[in-house]
Amino acid sequence: MTIESRDDVDQYGVVGHPVAHSRSPFIHGLFARQTGERMTYRLYDVQPDDFVTTVTGFFSGGGRGLNVTIPHKPAAAAFAHTLTPRAEVARAVNTLAVEPDGSILGDNTDGAGLVRDLRSNLGIAIEGRRVLILGAGGATRGIVAPLLELGPATLAIANRTADRARVVAASFADIGAVTGCGFNDIEGRPWDLVLNATAASLGGGRPDVSPAVIGKSTICYDLAYGTELTPFLSWALAEGAAGAHLGWGMLVEQAAESFYLWRGVRPDTRAVIDVLKDWRTSS
Repeated sequence: MTIESRDDVDQYGVVGHPVAHSRSPFIHGLFARQTGERMTYRLYDVQPDDFVTTVTGFFSGGGRGLNVTIPHKPAAAAFAHTLTPRAEVARAVNTLAVEPDGSILGDNTDGAGLVRDLRSNLGIAIEGRRVLILGAGGATRGIVAPLLELGPATLAIANRTADRARVVAASFADIGAVTGCGFNDIEGRPWDLVLNATAASLGGGRPDVSPAVIGKSTICYDLAYGTELTPFLSWALAEGAAGAHLGWGMLVEQAAESFYLWRGVRPDTRAVIDVLKDWRTSS
């Protein structure tokens, strides 16, 4: 895949597979209009085998920055010349940016975006709470450290493949207490916050976990987003969860972190979240 560049405005985009569902171009377009920044932002659907070639071509052609989504976050970490501390901890990158010397910086804004949405937008406390993350991929790697910094009573990672969850949990052992297990081995009592970081929602499915993890005070959050609740969130509400939230707020907040890295300007996320809410309601 060849990415063409233009000289009149700075070029940005998001690389993933699949990526057609992404609302990032719309969000960054709102950010640019709000802040007066001259830039374009496009979708690039790239197969894993083509990632390095495509991204190299993008930056060689004058591109200034890329967001990176499933399944390329680990590959983006390997591609970057240097990593921010939070990207080093996550070992996954969702933002690539050109440095003044022409080198490529890798950052991970997922955790900051999630935490800001949970705390500032939704008013959900993490300190002293029992938090369960479903999935052990790049998305999970990006959110574990920021969640641990907020002092949960328990943080567990569950995955279809238990060994993978244990490996991810072990990589954060020097930051805080986190455990890993398979879906069938999750502690069978209600959790305070359950985060779905699997890719199941993209395919119309949900993680195969016991309803015992859901209680009347459980809040569920899906890192995926859409105009309707994901199968995971619909299931959680049917099982009696107290609340269910799509990842729209996280999407906007992590995008704002990327935008700030690229442009040095921090946009008003609340205004953009409100626009997206109106759009979803009218869709």
